[in-house]
Amino acid sequence: MFYRQIDRHLQLRLSVPQFADELFQLTETNRDYLKTWLPWLDSIQKPEDTRRFLDLQLHRFSKGLALHETIFYEGRIAGVLGYNLLDHTNGIGQIGYWMGEEFTGKGIMTRAVKDLILLGFHYWDIQKVEIRCGVANSKSRAIPERLGFTNEGTLRRAEKFYDHYRDLVVYGLLQDETE
Repeated sequence: MFYRQIDRHLQLRLSVPQFADELFQLTETNRDYLKTWLPWLDSIQKPEDTRRFLDLQLHRFSKGLALHETIFYEGRIAGVLGYNLLDHTNGIGQIGYWMGEEFTGKGIMTRAVKDLILLGFHYWDIQKVEIRCGVANSKSRAIPERLGFTNEGTLRRAEKFYDHYRDLVVYGLLQDETE
């Protein structure tokens, strides 16, 4: 199975349906915390929903359209990240991520995203990585800012969020900006 050992505490693994129960439990435990920022929580109501999502992500990976990884911190699932979209025509990868509240503040996501960026630049030879974050989501925005991304602007009403729309800040990092 695909995995990347980042350090002695942190491992990234290709997301597979066998992780569904534990990942669903992390989602369930953090539902109130995550609902502030993630618009899809209402569609995940039972472990089978998570399993279907992971099946879809594996299918998208097999077609070269995306990569979904599960974050393991000290042997426990802490969250997920991945290339939600791999646009091979334009050489752009769009990264998304989320993590359980108890795992925040340890630099886990920053290290995981840094590794994912390198994977995209070297494996898929993408020329640009994008991260889109809610304007008010300062914790999520801090990750691309720490990693040297450029704030490329704000997309107005770019994400349907339950009963309204949210603006998203777009961050970009070019391959030649990392070398």
